[in-house]
Amino acid sequence: MGVFTRFRDIVSANINSMLDHAEDPEKMIKLMIHEMEDTLIELKSSCAGVIAGRKKIERKLEEINGKTDLWDERAALAVAKGRDDLAREALVEKRRFARIAESLDSELGEFRNLIEKYQEDIIELENKLNSAKEKKRVLVQRHKSATGSKRAQEEIRRSTSSDTMARFDKFESRIEQMEAEAELVNVNRKPTIDEEFDNLVTDAEIENELAKIKAAQYSKRNETP
Repeated sequence: MGVFTRFRDIVSANINSMLDHAEDPEKMIKLMIHEMEDTLIELKSSCAGVIAGRKKIERKLEEINGKTDLWDERAALAVAKGRDDLAREALVEKRRFARIAESLDSELGEFRNLIEKYQEDIIELENKLNSAKEKKRVLVQRHKSATGSKRAQEEIRRSTSSDTMARFDKFESRIEQMEAEAELVNVNRKPTIDEEFDNLVTDAEIENELAKIKAAQYSKRNETP
């Protein structure tokens, strides 16, 4: 398939429609991007070749125009010297080179039109390629989001299943049993000396508060007539 045939197929392709009907949209768009990039390289290479040809024609045209001007000057010189015969021959040469210049100028115009068309095609394909790359970026993000959402939903279904809840209940019961065993260990444990002094302080505070309550009640009873 030639570069122009591929270019026409790519440009006329409806990316969204192709992706909608693809079994693997992400893989499809990767292939499309690869094809576009290859075609773009070929287009630019071909355009560069035409530009090189145009420059060659421009150099040749400049050379021919120089010779045309030279024979024009020679014809004028021959006339000035009274050599009409030489002037006629000079004018013949001038006309010959002028015709060559016209042909080269026409060819140069064709080269310029072709280059312009190449440049338009390159811009169009670059726009298409950028659109495809953006589409790929969105597809990748959507794929990641969908994959994460699927895993989350599967995890939710697993966590709400009866087997899972039963395992959680069993685990919770085991923890409660361990906590109860820890409390029994603490009951039989001999308090440290720091804990004993803390208890003494606490007991003294309670006794003082109890004594205040009793004294207040005794005072009230004595005040009664």
